[in-house]
Amino acid sequence: LTEEGERKVGPKVSSCVLDIDIYKNCPRVIEHKQKANTEGWIGTEMEVLVSGNWTTYKSRVVQYLQQLAVITPYARLEMTYNNRSDEKKGMNLRFERRSEQMPAQAKEVKHHPSSVNNLLIGQLLERTKNRTLLKFLTGDLSGISPSVGKKLIERLGNAFDEDMGPDELDDKQITRLVQLLRSTDDLFKNPDGGCLSPLGEYNLNLGIQKVVEPDVIATARDKPGAYDGHPFIVEAAVSLGGKDAKEGITVVRFANRIPLLFEGGADVATRVANSKIKWSSYKIDHKKDRIGVFVSIVSTKVPFKGTGKEYIGDDITEIQLSVKRALQSCCQQLRAHLAKRNALRDVKERKSRLLKYIPDVSRSLFGVLEGMRKRRLEEEEGRGRDASPRKRSNGTMNPAKRSKLSNGEMSSIMNDLSKGRITENTIKENLTEAVEAHTNTAGVGDNEDEARRNSKSNKDDDERRPLYLVPIYDEPKDLHHIIQHPLFDFFPMNVNS
Repeated sequence: LTEEGERKVGPKVSSCVLDIDIYKNCPRVIEHKQKANTEGWIGTEMEVLVSGNWTTYKSRVVQYLQQLAVITPYARLEMTYNNRSDEKKGMNLRFERRSEQMPAQAKEVKHHPSSVNNLLIGQLLERTKNRTLLKFLTGDLSGISPSVGKKLIERLGNAFDEDMGPDELDDKQITRLVQLLRSTDDLFKNPDGGCLSPLGEYNLNLGIQKVVEPDVIATARDKPGAYDGHPFIVEAAVSLGGKDAKEGITVVRFANRIPLLFEGGADVATRVANSKIKWSSYKIDHKKDRIGVFVSIVSTKVPFKGTGKEYIGDDITEIQLSVKRALQSCCQQLRAHLAKRNALRDVKERKSRLLKYIPDVSRSLFGVLEGMRKRRLEEEEGRGRDASPRKRSNGTMNPAKRSKLSNGEMSSIMNDLSKGRITENTIKENLTEAVEAHTNTAGVGDNEDEARRNSKSNKDDDERRPLYLVPIYDEPKDLHHIIQHPLFDFFPMNVNS
């Protein structure tokens, strides 16, 4: 990028063919060529050739690419499978880039004193350029000031001295030093999470929307934590609905932005989501709702269990609590939306029940009114029936059963009945209108989209677009149009996503 933030096309394009030396765990360069950049190429394209049983692991490969598209929305992924024996069995899978925002670049830091072991301290002692033990502690490890270093050397005992050379330490002294560093908690600060490179809530949201297409989604990032001197950051998202989503809880896990597919039942994210979160408190039915739980953990040392590195155990209390806090934060964001959704659903159910009984109620009301009209006609013709002995003895009717309509109103109703202006159909239409008006009034404020439709035209709805706030790590050059606030400065910028 240039100083003005524009992309600069390089003069040459490099093409490399690499292999992996599984014994030394390092790349092996097979071919490296350069050619002139005549097409204005910008970016990086990577192709991977893997051999295996496609019939058996097809679903896993597709699942891996889908989850990889979630955690890398800034990349375009494409996979092509060609079946030479049957062309119909071929497939092409493609995920377009959704975000232009790259995660912050990781920073190199020194080892935290609580994270070292004998092998690491031995390697540091061999490579150090410091001449004394005190300078080694303050210069090659993080979080140790000269005063803290002196206190550590005092606690080591008489066999250690500030001015002794790092190469003078034997195996027993290294072991003693490691034990003291790992057991000392009162002198060291927690490691800084600035050395990590999490995806970010913005990208996580876009990635899930791109692949899952949920009805609603909430994201959260917990504060940086540490275990055994290793910093970690937990990011989480909870979604509801989406294409191909299943009822219940579906957990998707990432470690250092790499999807984890196997042994999910023992993972800390799965166990927290299934047993530590009380979903009913957030208006979520964990058995019927289609819930997607996404947990991404980044750390300088991910505490995998087993040699396969397929899951993260729940025995690290700090990570378990961080995952729980992140998921609870997501659920709290969803609760307000779900309360509105449930209120609208109750209004619809109440409306459905009322509309169901309108035909029977209309028929019954019309029958009652028609009977009243006929009795009035009989009374006017002198053929009215005598009142019951109880009513004759009391002289008055029960106030609760007495008509609340005046004689004029009653006469108007009887007149409309006689002229056919009040029929069973008119009663049904009026009751339907009353139910519609009542349910619409009850639903005001219960559903945000409904309120928008009632207050704005369809044209406004078509032009409405979601707004995302993109974090920027470098101060922009153009400082004109700044919106200043006591809590933040807002720099408007154009982002194509």
